[in-house]
Amino acid sequence: MATDESQEHVVVTNRKASFDYFILDRYETGIVLRGTEVKSLRQGSANVQDGHAIIRNGEVWLIGLHISPSEKGNINNHDPKRDRKLLLHKQEIRRILGKISDKGLTLIPLRLYFKHNIVKVELGLARGKKAYDKRQSIAKRDAERQLRRYYAQ
Repeated sequence: MATDESQEHVVVTNRKASFDYFILDRYETGIVLRGTEVKSLRQGSANVQDGHAIIRNGEVWLIGLHISPSEKGNINNHDPKRDRKLLLHKQEIRRILGKISDKGLTLIPLRLYFKHNIVKVELGLARGKKAYDKRQSIAKRDAERQLRRYYAQ
């Protein structure tokens, strides 16, 4: 998946995902939004920390994504916590469904971004970390930080 970084504008990233999960695979998806949701995303008001994706009736749905109501919105403002449909090809959905059902994996949103003025969601196929895995991640991060400090001197 070659992406042109100059054409992307990241709205929000899920920084906690790499700490809580092993990310095994990544998928770029479209998302079905309403007009006031796009306005809110342009203002940068979204939260993906509690979000996850499920497959329901052959469609992928993003649950728990919070997009704050637009300040300039009116009576037609959206519900901040509504379920949002993700756009994937049928073959990709089948492949993901097979992986999730066999290995006990989950789909989590990694980041929300604009690509050529279209909102995209990067989904990660993830396996949860145990407590000892998290301790290893912390130790590795601290060691890398110390190495950077040492070589910066």
